[in-house]
Amino acid sequence: MLKKLRRKFVLIAMCSVACVLFGLIGIINVINYRNVIVQADARVAMLQNGGAMPQQDMRDRREGFPDEGFRFRRDALGIEAMFDSRYFVVAFGADGEVTDVNTGRIAAVDTQQAETLATAMYEKGKAAGFSGDYRFVRLEDEAGGVRYFFLDCSRELSTFSSFLAASCLVSAVGLVLVFLPVFFLSKRIMRPVAESYEKQKRFITDASHEIKTPLAVISAANEVVELEYGESEWTKSIASQIDRLSDLTQKLVMLSRMDEEDFRPAAETFSLSDTLTEVAETFIPVAQVRQKKYGIRIAPDISFSGDEQAIRQLANLLLDNAMKYAAGEGNIEVSLKKSGKYKVFSVENDVTDMSDGRHDELFERFYRADASRNSETGGHGIGLSVAKAITESHGGKITAECRGGRLTFTCRF
Repeated sequence: MLKKLRRKFVLIAMCSVACVLFGLIGIINVINYRNVIVQADARVAMLQNGGAMPQQDMRDRREGFPDEGFRFRRDALGIEAMFDSRYFVVAFGADGEVTDVNTGRIAAVDTQQAETLATAMYEKGKAAGFSGDYRFVRLEDEAGGVRYFFLDCSRELSTFSSFLAASCLVSAVGLVLVFLPVFFLSKRIMRPVAESYEKQKRFITDASHEIKTPLAVISAANEVVELEYGESEWTKSIASQIDRLSDLTQKLVMLSRMDEEDFRPAAETFSLSDTLTEVAETFIPVAQVRQKKYGIRIAPDISFSGDEQAIRQLANLLLDNAMKYAAGEGNIEVSLKKSGKYKVFSVENDVTDMSDGRHDELFERFYRADASRNSETGGHGIGLSVAKAITESHGGKITAECRGGRLTFTCRF
């Protein structure tokens, strides 16, 4: 359990750091990419003048630009941006035919390639975007024609890609560097929990041994009283309480043993179908006495490798719980089937006053959903905890789920 707790601590810590780190890197790269688009659109706006370079006096930066916002972008780009840009323009007539191709300001693209790229964007009806390394913008003219302006953004995109790769690499290295101290310090952080847990286990073990002796003495004294004065309701009550306390002590010791890090159940291959059938059939008389509807649906020839006695106890605990708490003359069903590579053992029973959904709180130690009912049925709130420990010790998973007034305990191995 301590190893699992330590793994969870490290996992939560690393996930938190990763979320913050990659969140920041993601925001920075989104802003960076947005800037690439803004700068490209600003260049396009500066260069568009019928597909040719504007011829106005470069010293008069305000001439020819329609609004103050754009003048700011033009100034931000600098005068040289007018001359170091590489672009081409393709014009379409109102009928959709190419009327002009201007590739005078670019060497990497010939007329045929420019026409092909522009035609593809024209047919798709796209107004703006990227086509490879080119930022394109669709421009309408008064005669109904269309011009596609393509700006080469290979340098900007290459810089963006390099920064993205570098930031991801640095983030990954940072995570590794954070993981090392978190991993080694987690053992120190868990030390108080480990010490408390060890004291708890030692207390349970010592207390169980101390309780066994007085229980044996009380049981023997009770038998002597019955021999001397005969059986009475008082001696029956004493014997019943001795059995309950003995059962509780045994389960606590079992839980403590299963919680040990090096605990491994005995591994032997046996017929899971036969074992569960035997256990299920022993509850037929119990169901009849308590007037419960009881069904057994166990698939044959399913084998399993594990501790057969522990699996028997698991089935006993789940069926005993169902017999005790099934509502009224409720229907109880026990089943075993194969689902893909898994073996699924489940016990269902009718319940009242239970909401739909998962109810994993039932596996908590000494949990009582209805204290008065538990007192009447003789439970002490630890049987399902033992069932969970047995299932997990065999590498399985147990769940409790309520749907439409039916509570289902499912063990998946």
